[in-house]
Amino acid sequence: MNKKDLIRIASDFVENSKDNYVSNEIAISESVVGMKIFETPIFGFATSDDEYFTLFKEPTVIGKHFLNPKEWLSQSKSVISFFLPFSEVVKRGNRRDKAWPSEEWLHGRIEGQVFINKLCIYLKSELINAGYNSIVPTMDERFWMKGELNNNSPHPEASFTSNWSERHAAFVGGLGTFGLSKGLITSKGMSGRIGSIITELYLSPKKREYENIYEYCSKCGACVKKCPVNAISIDKGKNHIICSNFVDTTYEKYKPRYGCGKCQTGVPCESHIPKHYKINEL
Repeated sequence: MNKKDLIRIASDFVENSKDNYVSNEIAISESVVGMKIFETPIFGFATSDDEYFTLFKEPTVIGKHFLNPKEWLSQSKSVISFFLPFSEVVKRGNRRDKAWPSEEWLHGRIEGQVFINKLCIYLKSELINAGYNSIVPTMDERFWMKGELNNNSPHPEASFTSNWSERHAAFVGGLGTFGLSKGLITSKGMSGRIGSIITELYLSPKKREYENIYEYCSKCGACVKKCPVNAISIDKGKNHIICSNFVDTTYEKYKPRYGCGKCQTGVPCESHIPKHYKINEL
């Protein structure tokens, strides 16, 4: 199996799987029945021993709790990352309401993540069938993530973090750089979701077309204006506590679904890398 094979089978899965479309049985309303959630994915590739994975253990980056690819899979050679851009219908829906997540976005956030998990499982099985042991870190029993500091939790020293980061892995794999809202800006923008697989198959790394972790962010302030609860600032980036509290509020309003995504839609980096954007163009 090579990169071309992997991208082909992933793209076919995204295009043809019924799970990438909102069925009548799960639709919030008739207006979203049949809605396509994701468009064709883009891929990034990194070697398991890339020095960035060691750097992520620094307290100022992620922390010592971050597990590098070799700690997830000792004989691993590559990290595969993919970004699934939301369909135009999902993005347009979330531009419509300024305060709350749209029905389209709620499906993208929840059913979209279910679909990503299925895609990861499918690609993992294809790699294993080809003779290469592989794992999906976020679906592994060792994976954990945390919100606010909690002395009663298994990891009381950590907050708003996890022991594997899809966004950081995608950064290493050449998919893009971070924005003020902490989302990843890719060649297809940041309005979408990310998945990753660690494998023993060697795949040559994708060249990173950037050096700085925020290189693609123009600091235009568009996401600052879009945030309904003022959780983002140009000087300090995103306040995770304010953001998390609002997402909790959306769960109470829309449970079992939740989400927001206002910082990812109606902004210059929604669907591409912003070029010479000025705040007065909003």
